[in-house]
Amino acid sequence: MHEFDLIREYFIWSTNQASVVLGVGDDGAICDIESGYQLVSSIDTLIAGVHFPQTTSAADVAHKALAVNLSDIAAMGALPKYYTLALTLPEVNQPWLRDFSQSLKQLSKQFNISLIGGDTTKGNLSITISIMGWIESGKALRRSGAQIGDGVYVSNTLGSAAFALWQLNNNEVPDVTNLKSLNRPIPQLELGRSLQGIASACIDISDGLEQDLSHILVASNVGAVIEVEKLPINRVLAKRILKDGDYSLPLNGGDDYELCFTVPEKNQAMLGDIAKHCGIKITQIGVICASGGLEIVGAKNIGESYQHF
Repeated sequence: MHEFDLIREYFIWSTNQASVVLGVGDDGAICDIESGYQLVSSIDTLIAGVHFPQTTSAADVAHKALAVNLSDIAAMGALPKYYTLALTLPEVNQPWLRDFSQSLKQLSKQFNISLIGGDTTKGNLSITISIMGWIESGKALRRSGAQIGDGVYVSNTLGSAAFALWQLNNNEVPDVTNLKSLNRPIPQLELGRSLQGIASACIDISDGLEQDLSHILVASNVGAVIEVEKLPINRVLAKRILKDGDYSLPLNGGDDYELCFTVPEKNQAMLGDIAKHCGIKITQIGVICASGGLEIVGAKNIGESYQHF
């Protein structure tokens, strides 16, 4: 199968977005942008054996590749609109491509985002997605707005995906819920949009809470104090931590793709309604203080979050 046959077979499907003037199949895509909106863009690469186990199914690889990019859009409070896909394959495996394509299409339709172009090459398996979204001018969430006295919050639970990966690497069978967190993260797009005008700063947790929260602190020139006993952790992981007191997975494990955000005291009463509207859990884990880095109360050992190099 030649490259363009592969593209036509697996990566061209209809879109209901009128703003897509020209999509997959030409030298470039053409999209209309509404007046009064700004473009938000991000890009992520996933490499087999680095960002997902070699044994991960094609459907899970596709879901995760798009979901982690959608999570970046969520952290900005934006609405996802378009993405491009660069797919590097060791060979043309049509059953693998069929499962990959179907999963990618399903998640695209779920979040009403259009694939508008890309590239295919031969080599070790890797997936790069460049994503674009819209947001009303001046309303984007950033990392740089946290103020002294703001509460520090996270969505849902932390460490579940990291625990599943640890179990796989140690020849253990992961809990089904934890494995789903690893392979099929849910981008918190509704929460991100709901936090516009409410949160002072926001980031998605990809490389570990300790590292990603620290990005907010550096950008905002503030410090923070968080308490490990307040970290939202699911039952299976909590049972393990109870034995050894090791909080490294929820603090440093990464792959959560939840949102970490700061909220001024005057806006904190709104978070209950936001959590209910989004159907999620929101937990305060600490508070922003004067500059001085991140203080983690109750952790015996603070590990190191994921480093790309």
